[in-house]
Amino acid sequence: AFAQSVPLPQQRPKLDFGKTEFEAKCATCHGVNGKGSGPTAAFLTRHAADLTILAKSNGGILPIAAMYDVIVGDKEVPAHGSRDMPSWGVAYRIQAGEYYMDVPYDPEAYVRVRVLSLIEYINRLQTK
Repeated sequence: AFAQSVPLPQQRPKLDFGKTEFEAKCATCHGVNGKGSGPTAAFLTRHAADLTILAKSNGGILPIAAMYDVIVGDKEVPAHGSRDMPSWGVAYRIQAGEYYMDVPYDPEAYVRVRVLSLIEYINRLQTK
């Protein structure tokens, strides 16, 4: 009788870290659908990229290394012209420093996890 009266633990919805990151960092310019139609897109000097066709525009292969460089902002990407997009690598390093203030940490590992989560989510947005 006791076992029947104990409620089963509620299963939490699975956290989609890449989607959450995308919505927080990218959707304002690129739109929630990734097509470049976010609410601030009209205020940009250049049109926000359509992230859904990155693989299609690259022979069917998602250009992961180039995406990583653009998102982190550590390297200039001449093909993209001026740097209108924020350098998320700097922002993530600052977040890591604030979060791990009194503990030894690897800021680059923190940056990698965040950026690779974004790239994985953008991969799911690709048109087939």
